[in-house]
Amino acid sequence: MLGPSLNLLAEPLPTLPRFTLGRVFTDWSLEPLPFVITVWAVGLYLLGVAVLHRRGDAWPIGRTLSFVVVGMGAFALATMSGLGAYDRTLLSVHMVQHMVLSMLVPLALALGAPVTLALRTLPAGPRRQLLRLLHSRLARVLSFPPLVFGLYVISPWLLYFTAWYDASLQSVFVHEMMHVHLVLVGTLFFWPLMGIDPVPGRVGYPFRVLIVVLTLPFHAFLGVTIMDQSTLIGGDWYPALSEGPMGAWLPDPMDDQHLAGGILWGSGDLIGLVFFGVLFTQWVRSSLREAAREDRRLDLMEARQRAADGER
Repeated sequence: MLGPSLNLLAEPLPTLPRFTLGRVFTDWSLEPLPFVITVWAVGLYLLGVAVLHRRGDAWPIGRTLSFVVVGMGAFALATMSGLGAYDRTLLSVHMVQHMVLSMLVPLALALGAPVTLALRTLPAGPRRQLLRLLHSRLARVLSFPPLVFGLYVISPWLLYFTAWYDASLQSVFVHEMMHVHLVLVGTLFFWPLMGIDPVPGRVGYPFRVLIVVLTLPFHAFLGVTIMDQSTLIGGDWYPALSEGPMGAWLPDPMDDQHLAGGILWGSGDLIGLVFFGVLFTQWVRSSLREAAREDRRLDLMEARQRAADGER
């Protein structure tokens, strides 16, 4: 008999074969919401790039690759590949999915600068509406650095230590909304920090680096906390699965939870360090550009001074 929580599913959980790394790349399914989001996001972005090219304007290929291939590609991988197929079967698989959606996807999308692309390609009316939205009070509140930092740090704790995660296991709708939530919260956090798009909440590079440094211990602490838990996240969900047809290959739920905590700890630090490297590189380039501008300004002042001295 399966546990009672499985009977609350809006959609029956299928019996899956043993999970392997290869299944991440071979077990694809056409999930409606992620598929629609992916098609629309990629289609609109590529349409904007095509408009620029027809106009004779350049758009960095790196931004296109970041948004389309890395960002939306990772989103599709996390939701429609084997990660999506097994994310309610193994907490460890869900945790990989969590980190991809909350860190890798938002970081790559921000590097793609879609807001800048939209401002350069939209007709006058929609462009004015977008600018009005960017300068609205709501946008300023949602991009206020302390608020976004708190939301980004607290959100995972609320997910795993309230009834929210149980609901995401039992309801397909809540499960899909959790995926959207992870991306949105990550976007609110990373977009102003990247500073490429003209969005509210952008601060100087020293403060950006400080915020990134402050987030690293929280992922580690949450991962260690999950590893040290004596109770199972998800309640009787995973033990109930072990009593069913998949019990022959499913690992012990507590062992899988320990693995999930380690994944959160290690991958959070890894992606955080990658982001720190990107941010530091941007800071150095910005400093070099500022130094070049200052050199040109001083050269111009010196040339004007020589010209004035020559006239005397």
